[in-house]
Amino acid sequence: MARNTPPRLQRAALGAVAATLLAVAASPPASAANADVSSGVWRDVVVTGGSADAAAVAVSTAGGAVLASLPVVDGVAARLPVGAELSREWVVVPQRVLRVASVSATAGGAPVSTVRKTLGLPANGNEGAGVTVAVVDTGIADVPDLSGKVKSRVDVTGTGAGDGFGHGTFMAGLIAGSGTASGGAYRGVAPGAKLVDVKVADAQGRTDLITVLRGLQWVSEHAREVQVLNLSLSSYSPLPYQIDPLTQGLEALWRRGVTVVVPSGNDGPNAGTVTSPGNDPVLLTAGGLDESSTANRADDVVGTWSGRGPTWQADAKPDLVAPGGHVVSLRSPGSVADTSNPQARIVNGYFRGSGTSMATAVTAGVVAAAIAVQPKLRPDAVKNLLTATTYAAPGLTRSGGAGAGGLDAARVLAAAAGWPASKAAAQYDRDTEAIVRDANGWMALEQALLNRDGAAATNAWNKLSPASRDWAARSWAQLDPAARSWAAQSWTARSWAGAGSEWTARSWAARSWAARSWASDAWTARSWAGADWTARSWAARSWAESDWAARSWAGDGWAARSWATDRWSAGSWSWLLQP
Repeated sequence: MARNTPPRLQRAALGAVAATLLAVAASPPASAANADVSSGVWRDVVVTGGSADAAAVAVSTAGGAVLASLPVVDGVAARLPVGAELSREWVVVPQRVLRVASVSATAGGAPVSTVRKTLGLPANGNEGAGVTVAVVDTGIADVPDLSGKVKSRVDVTGTGAGDGFGHGTFMAGLIAGSGTASGGAYRGVAPGAKLVDVKVADAQGRTDLITVLRGLQWVSEHAREVQVLNLSLSSYSPLPYQIDPLTQGLEALWRRGVTVVVPSGNDGPNAGTVTSPGNDPVLLTAGGLDESSTANRADDVVGTWSGRGPTWQADAKPDLVAPGGHVVSLRSPGSVADTSNPQARIVNGYFRGSGTSMATAVTAGVVAAAIAVQPKLRPDAVKNLLTATTYAAPGLTRSGGAGAGGLDAARVLAAAAGWPASKAAAQYDRDTEAIVRDANGWMALEQALLNRDGAAATNAWNKLSPASRDWAARSWAQLDPAARSWAAQSWTARSWAGAGSEWTARSWAARSWAARSWASDAWTARSWAGADWTARSWAARSWAESDWAARSWAGDGWAARSWATDRWSAGSWSWLLQP
């Protein structure tokens, strides 16, 4: 393939491996939101791998019909005849019907909200002014605390405006609620921000892959009007993030300047429980902390329900943790969440619940507040800023699932005000400059790795500038112990002759390579099937200047993971109010 081949076409080489995974997830449950998404004659799919126009031609050639053009993933949603096959450059992902899990909210009463205090924000602040957050969820109800907050409403479900399930309204309140109905007691994190209601699920919390992608497509078409996207869901996709249409769509928005915040999932506390799309190393992944009903940070702990890393690629996730336990926000009167959990109601239209969904919304609010202070911040810089300014506590350790630590909005806003003169910005700029300057060296290192040539890799490593190697060493040090251990074992299990201790002590292949698309013949021409996949699963990325954690290059990381059908078909979108 040519050096300027589009990244989506490059990763289409993963299709041979994807076909095995997709085969085990071929048929939707009978209780699908749209019962006719697949039948004995037709199957609904998402086709990616080149461009939306080219995908449409491929679908037509195969005798299918395009349901929706999805340039956000360089593909289309389509209906194909059962048995129809597209050529190998296309990744064909079956439509999946997904359902929001039943709600289990926290018992009510009259708690005092400590979220803003824990974040270091004043009680009556108006953070986020001039910034718009897209809430891709179950809709946003028309309630007093959100009066005048919603700039536009987009319903891709066809079920009408409002929030019949109750989850999206809760997220909206945490982000931008005014606190009007509580005298300011339950004020959101960025009450000055505006919202876009992108409704992708019906009143029963049901949605599907294509519907969510259509919501992301709308955001993509209005990316100049949206600075932050809150997606408080987990998809339990069995696919590598490199080819999963959902994660690829979110990454496309990230590259367009929209900071995407996603949850680590509610499957904790065991290691390796981070769910998709929170496993994508590009996106900003929030885990949930429990404030223990105080504003004292010393007693903060990671919620037992919060998903913990590493991911199967050995990425250290989540990136940070934010308040998500027993938090108070808005309820949608008469919604499923409201009527099913009367014990969680708080006076004057509020509701209390826990989960990484809430932590995600809190984080999205802080992102909006930071961009309001410094509009020039791009997503990578935002992520760097938030993770570089976290606070520590005995119960918020990296090994315990806290990522970089607790989200500290006060420090974030102070650093944003000083950007680009802040230390975090200066380090970010130095790192980026060093890596871009050594781009050819990183390419040589990557080529040597793919060739399993330890001597050549050692030589390439030694030719990198001290600044680049320092950056790589710091990257390694930032990994959680589980990720470091996994990566070290993977390397020592390989025969990289001549590498030496310096080779294994660095995470040079573990990061984004700063503005490199890696669209070269060196890797795009490789067959990613069979043994090649197990050795190269980490390389199929558009590295694009992101701040990465460790990658999984070893075959056992892939083979040891269970991508069973039940994880996909039975997995909910986890928009939970966890106890």
